[in-house]
Amino acid sequence: MAEKLVHVSGKRKKSVARITIKKGKGLISINNIPLNIYTPRYAKLRIEGSLSIAKDFVDFDSISIKIKSQGGGVFGQADAIASSIARGLCQWSKNDELHAAYLVYDRTLIAGDHRLTEPHKPGQSSKGPRHKRQKSYR
Repeated sequence: MAEKLVHVSGKRKKSVARITIKKGKGLISINNIPLNIYTPRYAKLRIEGSLSIAKDFVDFDSISIKIKSQGGGVFGQADAIASSIARGLCQWSKNDELHAAYLVYDRTLIAGDHRLTEPHKPGQSSKGPRHKRQKSYR
């Protein structure tokens, strides 16, 4: 019989986080850095918030979580990691109560962020959707 393995991804803005959950010794690493020494501190707290909801439903000492994150900024990556952890743990545990707990805490952890960037208008190329020509009075 094959070993139980879960692969899930989470996204936020330009950041993408891919997570692998398997049986292990309770190790959590982000880009080969253990979670307990991950910096910055507030990004670590966002990630730990996603883990703290699942502590009643999942035995973290019996699984290992390996996360690869790329693109975007620090907090975009932190939110992408938190989202991928929430989705992965829901798949791992197959527990509807855990899924409901994540939806109550923050729906975007499971459902994703629906917001999109505004489309650029014609004639302004890469300057942005609302860029106007600068007016000079002298």
